[in-house]
Amino acid sequence: MKTIILTLTLLSTIGLFAQSAEDRGLEIAKAAENADLGFKSSTVELKMTLKNKNGQTSERLLTTKTLELTEDGDKSLIVFNSPKDVKGTSTLTFTHKIGADDQWLFLPSIKRVKRISSNNKSGPFVGSEFAYEDLSSQEVEKYAYKFLNENGNLLNVEQDPVDPKSGYTRRIVTYNKDKGYRIEKVEFYDRKNSLLKTLTYSGYKLYKNKFWRAASFNMVNHQSNKETLLQFSDYNFGVDLAEEDFTQVALKRAGN
Repeated sequence: MKTIILTLTLLSTIGLFAQSAEDRGLEIAKAAENADLGFKSSTVELKMTLKNKNGQTSERLLTTKTLELTEDGDKSLIVFNSPKDVKGTSTLTFTHKIGADDQWLFLPSIKRVKRISSNNKSGPFVGSEFAYEDLSSQEVEKYAYKFLNENGNLLNVEQDPVDPKSGYTRRIVTYNKDKGYRIEKVEFYDRKNSLLKTLTYSGYKLYKNKFWRAASFNMVNHQSNKETLLQFSDYNFGVDLAEEDFTQVALKRAGN
């Protein structure tokens, strides 16, 4: 019996070490996705602080609505509430597990809905250090994975975008395995494979005993020396949202 147990233990150990870096990276990404399933819908208020290379800042207030979809990527609607020059500007994003995402921008100054082309997804979102593609939900199918290393409870995974029109060659994502595989940091590398930006998550809170949400996202652009800080407040997971709240008609209505 001891021989059988030892053999099984040895085989299990060999199988563990035989797992490829690609398989483990994918496994971690799936664990993170599964840990956040079931929130259904949410709304949150944001304060966006833009900092230029000279340290000067400006602030914007926004509202974000998100609808969870399991058969495809999530849908989100972002509306600017202030200041006056951007008030009413709104963005609608349909994230897709496979293929390019659909995104639209409503500009109240011309009262038109403009589709964001796939070629422009790497462009800055309303003057911030976030790109339009950064607004998409985290879908496992959008990347190829490679586990890099483990540092205590932190796991570092390289993610290479499947979309050839992405503005990034790769992202290095740090997951916290002891806290529902929540993301702690993302490093973005540009098309020349140089470090472009670092996004740091902080002030996490646990909602409904399951869903981790950060109180702030800080995106630092290492090449332009600019920063964008997003501060979140008033998370609400009890709001009743449906797909009709995420249409081009709803986008235009939200901006008026």
